[in-house]
Amino acid sequence: MSSIHMPPGDAPSESLAEAWAHRAARDHGLPFVDIRNVVVSPLVAELLAEPACRELLAVPIALEDGVVTVAVANPAHPGLEERLTALLGHPVSLQVAPGDALEQSIDDRFEPGAEVPVATPMRQSLLGDVLITHGAVSAAQIDTALHDQEVVGGRLGEILLHQGIIDETQLLTALSELHGIPAVDLGTIEPEPEALAAIPEPLQRELRIVPLLVHEGVLWMASADILTAESVARLEAHTDLEHRELLARASEIDLLQQRIYNEAYSRTAVHLLKETNPDDSGDVVFTKGQLGSFGVIALLILVFGIFFPITVLTVLVAILGIFHLSVSVYKLRLVLGSLGEHAGIDVSEEEVNALDNATLPVYTILVPLFREAAVVPALVKGVHSLDYPRHKLDVRLLCEEEDEETIDAIRALELPPHFHLVIVPPSLPQTKPKACNFGLLQATGEITVIYDAEDRAAPDQLKRAIAAFRKSPDSVACIQAKLNYFNSEQNLLTRWFTTEYSMWFDLMLPGLDKAKAPIPLGGTSNHFKTAELLKLGAWDPYNVTEDADLGIRLHKAGLSTAVIDSTTFEEANSDLPNWIRQRSRWIKGYLQTYLVHMRNPVRLFKQMGFKGFISFQLVIGGTLTFLINPIFWALTTIFTLTQFDIIRQMFPGFVFYFAIAQLVIGNFVFIYANIAGTIHRGYFRLVRHALFSPLYWGFMSIAAWKGFWQLIVNPFYWEKTEHGLDSGHSTNGHPAPAAPTSNQNAA
Repeated sequence: MSSIHMPPGDAPSESLAEAWAHRAARDHGLPFVDIRNVVVSPLVAELLAEPACRELLAVPIALEDGVVTVAVANPAHPGLEERLTALLGHPVSLQVAPGDALEQSIDDRFEPGAEVPVATPMRQSLLGDVLITHGAVSAAQIDTALHDQEVVGGRLGEILLHQGIIDETQLLTALSELHGIPAVDLGTIEPEPEALAAIPEPLQRELRIVPLLVHEGVLWMASADILTAESVARLEAHTDLEHRELLARASEIDLLQQRIYNEAYSRTAVHLLKETNPDDSGDVVFTKGQLGSFGVIALLILVFGIFFPITVLTVLVAILGIFHLSVSVYKLRLVLGSLGEHAGIDVSEEEVNALDNATLPVYTILVPLFREAAVVPALVKGVHSLDYPRHKLDVRLLCEEEDEETIDAIRALELPPHFHLVIVPPSLPQTKPKACNFGLLQATGEITVIYDAEDRAAPDQLKRAIAAFRKSPDSVACIQAKLNYFNSEQNLLTRWFTTEYSMWFDLMLPGLDKAKAPIPLGGTSNHFKTAELLKLGAWDPYNVTEDADLGIRLHKAGLSTAVIDSTTFEEANSDLPNWIRQRSRWIKGYLQTYLVHMRNPVRLFKQMGFKGFISFQLVIGGTLTFLINPIFWALTTIFTLTQFDIIRQMFPGFVFYFAIAQLVIGNFVFIYANIAGTIHRGYFRLVRHALFSPLYWGFMSIAAWKGFWQLIVNPFYWEKTEHGLDSGHSTNGHPAPAAPTSNQNAA
C-alpha cells in the first residue's frame, strides 16, 4: 500500500536535524524522506502504537508487497530493524527522516482527542471545483459535463470519466479530498484472511469492497465508492468491528476480487446450476434411468426383430415417418403464424426515442472471447456505436487465461473505464457458458446481454430491449433480438446459412412467441433481467448449446421470452469444415438439452403444460430429424438401385402413403420456410438459393451424426468456430445488409 504524496509547499531552510538526517542516510546507504510532505494512509498509521513510536522515534509510512516502510531518526539504534519487525509483524524497510519532523508527526498523530481521518460530511466545495483546482479540467468542460448530466443522469465524476476528460486516478484523488476519505493503491496489497472473513464474499462483490486489515478492533476496507448509510447498515449486520473506509479505483477492486476469489468464482461458474438445480444440469449426459429405458427398448426391438423382423422394421419406419411429418407440419404452422401480422413485442421508434436517458438502468454486456485478438478493435468499435449512456454500460470482455494473445490485444487498447477485462481461470469444462457465468458474478447491470466478438448490433438495440421490458408482463425475463449475417453473399454456404437464419429468427421464433411456447434462445443478443438469470442458476457450463437449454429452463420456471424487431449481424461461416464443426456442436447441444429435460417426462409435462410439452418434442426433439434423414435417403437409394423386396415389405400401403407425404411435405416445408424467411427479411437475391436448400439439409445431417457421436464419446467438448473468414469484406463487394425495416417485415 503506497503512501500518497502531496505537492510540497515552500521548503523551509535546512535545520540541524535535517542536515544530520541527510548525513545518517548517506552513511547507512538508506533513502532520505521528508515526512512533512508525505500523507500516510490511516491503515499504515495504525500499525505501530504510540509508545513504540516515541521510544524508537519511528513512524510507519507505507505498506507495499508485505513490507512496511518506516521513517526513523537514528538508523544506528541497536536492534532497531529486528524490534520493528517484531512489533509490526512484517519485514521492514528503513528510511531516514529528521528527528524534529518525526516528533511533530507523532504529536499530530497521537494528540489527545485527535482522530484518524475517516469519512466526513461533504465539504462545501463541489467535485468540479476540486478538479479545476487540481488542473484536471477546465471550467468550460465542467459546464458541458453538467449539461450532459441533466440529459443522461448519473454523477458528474462518472460523466467526466466516461467522456475521457479525466482518468480514474484523477477522480479518485478529487473524491478523496472532497470527502476526507484517504485513497489507497491496491496494486500490491495482499488482504489479511481475518479481514476477508469478516464480510461475506457475496456482499463484498455486491458493494464492490475489499476488506484489507483488522487492527485493534478496526476493519479497514477499500471501496470503489462512498458507502451509503444502507450499505454501512448491511456491513454492521455481519461484523461488530468498527470499520474505516478507503477509496480505491473500481478497476482495481474488480481485479483484486478476481485474484482473491479466483478459485471460488471458478467453482461457482461451474457448479452454480448443478448445486441449485441438479435436475437441470447437463453434467450427466445419460442418467441411469435413461440408460435403463434405452436398454429395455433395444432389447425389445432385438427380441421381436428375431421373430418378426419385417413387422419390427415396418413399425420403426412408420414411427420415424410420423414423427418427421409431425415436425414438418408444426414448423409450417409456426411459420404461417408469423406471416401477415406482427409476432413478438412491437416497439416503435417513437417509444425508443421517448425513453429518458436519466432513468435507463445499468446494462451489462458479456463478450466471450477465445483466440480472437484480430476482432477486438472491431468489437470495441461496435460497442461504442451503441446508443446508450457510456457511464451506464458495464462491458465485460471474458478471456481464457491461456489466451495471452487476446488478453494482450485488449490491454494494448487502453480501453475506457466501462470496459473490464475478465480473465477466466482454467477449469473444465472449458466452454462459453462457463466463461459467461464467471463474468456474470461481478456484473453490475440490471439487464445483461451476450454479444459474440464479431457481432454488429443495431445501435438502438439496448434501448429497444428496455422499452420492450417496460411494456411487457413481469413474467418476461428475456428479450431475444433477431440474428442475421453481414457476409450473406460471400459464397453458396453463407447464402444457405442466411436463408436458414432468416427463417429461424424472423419466422420460427416469433411463431413460438405468438404460440406462448418455449423458445430456444439464440447464442447472442438475448437480453436478460440479471436477477432472474441468477435465480435460474445462469447458464449450464456443461451444455454446448447453452442458449437453447436456458430458454427451456426459463419456460419451465414460469417465465417467458419475447422477440423484438432488432437485428444483430454476425459473420456467416463460409468454410464447410468449420461450418460442420459449428453445426455439430449446436446439434449435440440440442440433443443434450432434450436428454436433460426428458429425464422425468411426467414432471416436464406438468411444468410446461400440454402445448409447451408438444412444442418441446417437435422443436428440440425435432433435431432428431437430421439423424433420420440419411436413413430414408439410404432406403430410397438402395430400393431405386436394387428393388430389394425386403424394402418393399417395409412400406405397406399406409406406411408408403405416410412416407410419400413425409417426402413431399417435409421438403416443401423446408424450402417454403426458407423462401418465406428470405422474402420476409427482404433478401430477394437469395430466394433462388433457398430453392436448393435440401442440399444444405444434407450437410446438416453430416454434422448431426458427428454431433451425435461426440455426445457419446466427448459430450462437453466445445469445438471452436473460427471467425474472420470473411477477410474483412461484408458481403463480397456488396454493402452489408441493413437492419429490417417495417416494410421488410410486412411480407
